[in-house]
Amino acid sequence: MPRSALDRARDLWAALAGTPVTFPASGDVKVVVSPGSSLCPPGWTGAVALGGAILVTVPSAGLAGPVRNALPGLGDAGLARLPARLPVLDVLGPATLAYLDAGDFVAAPPVAEVERLPADHPAIRALLASVPEEEADESGLAEIASAAYAVREGGDVIAAAGFRPWLDTAAHVSVLTAPPCRGRGLARLAASAAVADALAIGLLPQWRARPEPSRRVARALGFREHGAQISIRL
Repeated sequence: MPRSALDRARDLWAALAGTPVTFPASGDVKVVVSPGSSLCPPGWTGAVALGGAILVTVPSAGLAGPVRNALPGLGDAGLARLPARLPVLDVLGPATLAYLDAGDFVAAPPVAEVERLPADHPAIRALLASVPEEEADESGLAEIASAAYAVREGGDVIAAAGFRPWLDTAAHVSVLTAPPCRGRGLARLAASAAVADALAIGLLPQWRARPEPSRRVARALGFREHGAQISIRL
């Protein structure tokens, strides 16, 4: 029987922890010391909540106790409260983590043609340049792998999506639509093409987002929100 998206996601984040560890069972919390963790930037503390359990990596042993003491009662939806319980210098997130079981995929209706382009195509770079730098960074589109799935209008790419493989396990999906063209279902259309290709090669589609409009696109495609991620610098 195929393993669920949630189980595969737990294995993914445990592997990203940078030290031998298994993701805790539902209701449990695990804090491990891992200076090489990929749950967060170097030197930071990273926390991932999935399915009612929390895995945290800290860069040094001296932080393990204070962080562990700050975790009780948070749960999947409570990572946003973690910074208030610790002496924090900086925070990234939280962002929701959503995953897609192949059987739950809902392809977008073909409201326009989707074109497959190289990820570094000038039209993709032009789309990224058309939005503020913070928004481009949030989209993650500049980090996608070899291909982009694009929608054009008048020669310009007005929406694009793609994915970046994580540990040959997950396809981390990114999508961006030009501001004047939003609300037309184009993000869903482009992302649908990217997700279909990820599923075809056996990868687990992952959607990490903070803005509600992005989360709505994911839900429309069949993604289910299973938890959240946050990085803090103590």
